[in-house]
Amino acid sequence: MSLRTEGAQCGADALEFDHDNDRDSPVIEARNIPRSALIYLKGPKFLIYVSGALSMWGDRMWHFAISVFLIELYGHNLLLTGIFGLVVAGSVLLLGALIGDWVDRNPRNKVAHASLFIQNISVTVCSIVLMLVFSYKKRIEEIWDGWLTVVCYTVVIVLADVANLASTALTIAIQRDWIVVITGYNRGHLAGMNATMRRIDQVTNILAPLAVGQVMTLASNVVGCGFILGWNLVSLIVEFFFLSRVYRIVPALSVKPPALEQQSYLERKRERKCAQGRTSASTTGAPSEESTSTLRLEEIRRIPVCLHRLRGLLSTCREGWRAYYRQPVFLAGLGLAFLYTTVLGFDCITTGYAYTQGVSGSLLSILMGVSAVAGLLGTVLFTKLRKTCGLVNTGVISSGLHLVCLLLCVCSVFAPGSPMDLSILNLGNASNVGGMTGGHQRHGYLLRGGNNQPLLPDRSSIHWTNNTVLFENAPAGTEPESYISIILLFLGVITARVGLWSFDLTVTQLLQETISESERGVVNGVQSSMNYLMDLLHFFMVISAPQPQHFGILVIISVLFIFTGHTMYFLYARKAKRKPRTNT
Repeated sequence: MSLRTEGAQCGADALEFDHDNDRDSPVIEARNIPRSALIYLKGPKFLIYVSGALSMWGDRMWHFAISVFLIELYGHNLLLTGIFGLVVAGSVLLLGALIGDWVDRNPRNKVAHASLFIQNISVTVCSIVLMLVFSYKKRIEEIWDGWLTVVCYTVVIVLADVANLASTALTIAIQRDWIVVITGYNRGHLAGMNATMRRIDQVTNILAPLAVGQVMTLASNVVGCGFILGWNLVSLIVEFFFLSRVYRIVPALSVKPPALEQQSYLERKRERKCAQGRTSASTTGAPSEESTSTLRLEEIRRIPVCLHRLRGLLSTCREGWRAYYRQPVFLAGLGLAFLYTTVLGFDCITTGYAYTQGVSGSLLSILMGVSAVAGLLGTVLFTKLRKTCGLVNTGVISSGLHLVCLLLCVCSVFAPGSPMDLSILNLGNASNVGGMTGGHQRHGYLLRGGNNQPLLPDRSSIHWTNNTVLFENAPAGTEPESYISIILLFLGVITARVGLWSFDLTVTQLLQETISESERGVVNGVQSSMNYLMDLLHFFMVISAPQPQHFGILVIISVLFIFTGHTMYFLYARKAKRKPRTNT
């Protein structure tokens, strides 16, 4: 911009040196390239990308490491990991609306800094506790008849859960609010930033667990804890500095709607209800204001402070869910949540099933890398379709592509080599439900572990450990009758990632564009709760049908849930397309 204004100010003087300018234009362009690159590196977008990459890398390392650490602490038993997964999912499910309301109620810089500090400090303290437990495990087990060990396990799970809640708040604040303001509510720039952040997430999802896994394998668990501890301390400082700079160079981040600066949407709604109650009382000839105020003070004094606060928190949760339901993009958000109820992803369940069908661990790792590439292609597809077809139509096309690819998974259930056997659901075999040692296995591995081992709930990280933990006792040399079924399954899962991530980005941007700024935090908090709720359902599905012969049923149920979710989006798209017609 400065070069253009200078050229305009020069006016006719520039005409005299027209020939010289043409001759020196390559030199000027060469000088402008590093200058523009420097401006970009100092700009808010690049700072957000770097901060997001550091945060995502740390999250992925921690999610992977904590699952392995809990397994190691409990003697290669999956109980602690199962408890941790349920605590994490349950806490976000219950507190999602409260977290979002807290994001709405406070200034943006305070929310980001507080979430960042709590997350990294919780992980740091948890890493220190784990280092002490690994180093002095035998001594700790002898204190208080082993109860100190239980205390240590509890502290680790609680701190890890607090870190996850803080990470949820930081994600809502940065990826659902800051990005919208930084792009100046420009849809094209917003789509580009969303796609870039998702690409960073895909890359870190593969590389971060691999990096910390190598440290833990080549050194020890204690060194792995120390590595994560150091990473979080350095990341805390860098992210704090970058986010502070973004907040300073983007003045719009410090500005909120005038009436919303000190008061959240839900608080104002509660006050509005109280005001309506006062007006209705005055019109019906109620007692004077002084008497009613004294009666209310007496009632408040009778209620304990803790119960009064609990009632306020519950009302906040209730109003948050109501606000989510009232959104015009409600069906699209609910449809996205339904996509979490599936076993058709690279989590511990699908990869564990593949391992029982003779797929090696090295091949699974390659397939995970290919699926990450497919996810990256989905982000590219999203940006292309949004420019040519519009945002709503992009979701429709992505949904259709996702469903078509998943038909390959349905075909795999009935293809040669499938272990599908409905006779195992008979009452005579009911005693075997809950384990994986049924008598009707055709070519699945016979696991020697206990029948009551809980599942691994952390679907984003544990797939790196299934081959060494879940199936370390699986006998080698057992091969299925045919590989057609497993090939169709993974072909469908991998190709479906293109449409899945394009659809996910579509709904994410719809939420960003449609939700008002006053409700952005609480609605996205409830959306996170819905995602965790539907994610929990697919684990209950597996618990009710755990054997490889049941996996075909789980595939069909998963496709039905996904079809229902996309149907909800189709209904939303139909309403969204009708609105312009009704307005005209």
